[in-house]
Amino acid sequence: MGDPVANYTSRLQQQEGEIKLLQDEIERLRDPQELNFTSSQLDELREENSRLKYRLNILKRSLQEEMSQNDNEMLNINQRLQQIFGEAINTAYPGLENPPLTVTPNQQAKFGDYQCNSAMAMAQVMKAKGQKISPREIAEKIVQNIPNNELIERTEIAGPGFINVHLKRMFVSKLLSSLLVNGVKPPSLKKKKKVVVDFSSPNIAKEMHVGHLRSTIIGDSMCRLFEFLGYEVLRLNHVGDWGTQFGMLIAHLQDKFPNYLSVSPPIGDLQAFYKESKKRFDEDEEFKRRAYQCVVKLQSKEPDFIKAWNLICDVSRNEFQKVYNCLDIRIEERGESYYQDMMTAVIKEFEEKGLVQLDEGRKIVFAPGQSIPLTIVKSDGGYTYDTSDLAAIKNRIFDEKADIIIYVTDSGQAVHFQVVFAAAQLIGWYDPKVIRVEHAGFGVVLGEDKKKFKTRSGDTVRLMDLLEEGLKRSMDKLKEKGRDKVLTPEDLMLDDRGNTAAYLLYAFTRIRSIARLANIQEATLRTAVETTEVLLDHEKEWKLGKCILRFPEILQKITDDLLLHTLCDYLYELATTFTEFYDSCYCVEKDRQTGEVVKINMCRMLLCEATAAVMAKGFDILGINPVERM
Repeated sequence: MGDPVANYTSRLQQQEGEIKLLQDEIERLRDPQELNFTSSQLDELREENSRLKYRLNILKRSLQEEMSQNDNEMLNINQRLQQIFGEAINTAYPGLENPPLTVTPNQQAKFGDYQCNSAMAMAQVMKAKGQKISPREIAEKIVQNIPNNELIERTEIAGPGFINVHLKRMFVSKLLSSLLVNGVKPPSLKKKKKVVVDFSSPNIAKEMHVGHLRSTIIGDSMCRLFEFLGYEVLRLNHVGDWGTQFGMLIAHLQDKFPNYLSVSPPIGDLQAFYKESKKRFDEDEEFKRRAYQCVVKLQSKEPDFIKAWNLICDVSRNEFQKVYNCLDIRIEERGESYYQDMMTAVIKEFEEKGLVQLDEGRKIVFAPGQSIPLTIVKSDGGYTYDTSDLAAIKNRIFDEKADIIIYVTDSGQAVHFQVVFAAAQLIGWYDPKVIRVEHAGFGVVLGEDKKKFKTRSGDTVRLMDLLEEGLKRSMDKLKEKGRDKVLTPEDLMLDDRGNTAAYLLYAFTRIRSIARLANIQEATLRTAVETTEVLLDHEKEWKLGKCILRFPEILQKITDDLLLHTLCDYLYELATTFTEFYDSCYCVEKDRQTGEVVKINMCRMLLCEATAAVMAKGFDILGINPVERM
């Protein structure tokens, strides 16, 4: 996928380059004495001059519209600074292809608000080309070529070539006012794009365990993020609902509930049912033989066996839904069985393109740069996870027409997906420059033996039990602190210290309570939004204002690297920055004796509102729904 900053900068530079050429041409045409043209030629040149001026005005207007058309959306300050410095670098060094461009928030306020660190990297690039220029000299030339802009107050060059950037306080104040008026709105997409997110993906006939929690939460939050940014999102649950294990489950169902076709079997504990069938499969050869026969009949889609399979799947789905309801998860099931009819065509396509090799009866595919192959047909003629994943990715590319496909599983499956993606590129299904396909991995959940939880082992902790136990322990701790005596059941939360969701919720509740305790009505705040300027004179006001406005760049970073913990860290930083502000800058002044409100700083109240608005949107993306009481 193209870098949106680079694309925008390139378009901007192209337009401004055309404007410069047109201006030069117009200036040249203004002096006919030097051109020695005939009268008719001069008339033609004057016509051309008029056309050029007309085109020049259109280009200028287009440029201005591009810069101002989205005033009601939050501005990504980092992205805008990259545009400004990108233009300065290209003007200063027009012959340098793809120059390094790095702009980051400054960690120390005394050095400014942002910092451009491109000069050092550019010096290395130029040195490799035989040009020895010091980073500081490069930095000076970049600064000299910074275009007029609405954002930068001044710059300073520090050390070997760091360019420190100080923002205009008035412009930052206007951005905060816009946020309060228009709400927390992301930059609009130039083109509506479709994202497919594959997450959760438990196995049918096994209850969800703690190992599924991360995929479910991270995947749901990723969907919420892309939905907020304006993408069309398809949430897919690639459940394990097909395979040899269903043979033993159906055989056990036939023995334990022989009238299952007419009377729905009361399978209350699917975990126990699975373990019983697995034990028989491992110990009883006759049962194992029957189990394999059941697999063949299921794959042949015999009605009685399809019904047995559906009964088992339905029991699992009911249990899965309990977890999804508890976590407020929306997801569409498309298990391995969904792709069964597509697999034959996938194998045929690989064979027709000469990409299949035979290995001891197996059909395998080696993708370039990958040390292990995909097994698309087993020696017994059966299909594999590799086959279903290839069919799935093809379906998502060609049928769903996805622009972005994301797989959210633990990092233990990283190599598998790397090979699947490579094979999909090998056969020509997608170009990674056009369609983005990524595996968003996370740490593996380990059991007490320090080994990865095995979905089929039958000994894992049920996720529903874990969630209920977590709620119980949280409530017990609150009762120990006596919090149940001062809070309603709906308001009870675990106010632990540190970077936790409970702390963030506590901070959010505290912010929301400021206006309520001061008896400031919602209508009063709305009027203040329209009429009161957000001043940022105190250093803590300035720090908080900048932190609030970093929200769009945080979201941009997450869409680039798919690491959602960045949002959690940002919300914690925002909460602690607010606390610094609130401790240093009074918002509501009360009489110390009577407790009556004697003064309200409405400007600072608006900073409280802006902080709460951004925190609320961050919570929404993370799937957290705080109870607000105004």
